[in-house]
Amino acid sequence: MTKHNSSKLWTAFPLLLILSSWLLLAGCEFIKKSESEPPPVYQEVPSVNKTPPDWSKNLSIYEVNLRQYSASGSFSAFAEHLPRLKALGVDIIWLMPIFPIGNEQRKGTLGSYYAVRDYKGVNPEHGTGADFRQLVDQIHEQGMYVILDWVANHTAWDNPLTKDHPDWYTKDSLGNFIPPVADWSDVIDLDYSKPALQDYMIDAMSYWVREYDVDGFRCDVAEMVPVAFWNKARKALDKIKPVFMLAEGESPNLHHKAFDMTYTWRMMHLMNRIAKGKGSALELDRYLEEEKEQYNKKDYRMYFTTNHDENSWNGTVYERYGEGYKAFAVMTHTLPGMPLVYSGQEAGLPKRLKFFEKDPIDWQDHPMADFFKKLLAFKKEHRVMWNGSYGGDIQRIKSSDDESVFAFIRQKHEKKVLVLLNLTKDRIDVSLQTKGYEGKYQELFTGTQMAIHPETRLNLGPWAYIVCYN
Repeated sequence: MTKHNSSKLWTAFPLLLILSSWLLLAGCEFIKKSESEPPPVYQEVPSVNKTPPDWSKNLSIYEVNLRQYSASGSFSAFAEHLPRLKALGVDIIWLMPIFPIGNEQRKGTLGSYYAVRDYKGVNPEHGTGADFRQLVDQIHEQGMYVILDWVANHTAWDNPLTKDHPDWYTKDSLGNFIPPVADWSDVIDLDYSKPALQDYMIDAMSYWVREYDVDGFRCDVAEMVPVAFWNKARKALDKIKPVFMLAEGESPNLHHKAFDMTYTWRMMHLMNRIAKGKGSALELDRYLEEEKEQYNKKDYRMYFTTNHDENSWNGTVYERYGEGYKAFAVMTHTLPGMPLVYSGQEAGLPKRLKFFEKDPIDWQDHPMADFFKKLLAFKKEHRVMWNGSYGGDIQRIKSSDDESVFAFIRQKHEKKVLVLLNLTKDRIDVSLQTKGYEGKYQELFTGTQMAIHPETRLNLGPWAYIVCYN
């Protein structure tokens, strides 16, 4: 969910979106109504479940907050980090919106990235179109991919579309433009019942693929835009080149024709509660069972402990997870999905980055860089850890304390990865039912050998994490 001010919107409206998406699994769509006329009736989406591009099968994703990435916030300054990111194990670069930001109703000094004034322009805060084209080339030269953050649901108040096509916007009973959510006062809602708007937006997305060779899009509040539009857009984009599409949403319908990957918001909030002692590992079992029921094996799910929303509005990983921040990061990198690393996590980002003001990351050598490097390399090099149906299935391992210890195994052919997490602040003696998985394993972080028996007994320290593989 993209925030436009400091209110914790996730606890209200976006939560309702998540709940509603689970009620609409039978092929229905979230369609925004125009108050001036009834919306069109969109056809239900057949269960196609497209396969993500082959090149994405073992990659991870990294979110770039350009404004805060350097003192200048420029494309060229970020490009200096590309060799470091490649060495870290990053392969997909997700750039937060790079478009000019609206002045009217702007929040703060610099405004929100998500208040788009020109869908084919470049924010001078970052550089020029030529500078961006050079950055894309440099990313590709590193063997990496780049996706743009796309804001289809709303525009800035001073986007020229408000003058050229005012009928493309949602209006109130008096004919006034309105924000999609009251708290997002710096943007106004688009009305996707208008076919011409859909064509315009697809043309604008195509422009960045065709002219700048970007590899896909992360689509903001994707469930607030009809899935029929996304299906149409994906078909058009793939005619230019095979793209990778990430939806900020959870509805399985998004995967059928349009998107390769969706968010796991519910999992992140569950991890937050467990970290605060308000939940148990047993809830993770129920969550993963629902995942199996609702999603196809080919569907990528994006797991994360933080992103631009969570960091700025709800707190750093240290605030939200306490001493468990590493254990939960291990979880997000070993579950059957694609892990996300946010700007600065590898430098131990200790602060909430300001959203509407300049607030650069303090880049420094930090142990978290080596921590993420191990996890990202492990995922890429071991097929059992790959994304979607390319990787191994997950099987929960029962223990003598299933409320505190989350243990699971992933297996692909003869290769196995065993993950053990103590999700409490207490030291625990635990026995694990590991019959059928006996053998010698190597632990990822220490390099030590581990012997797994039919019943394995371990003493796990507070927030301990073990990743072992054969």
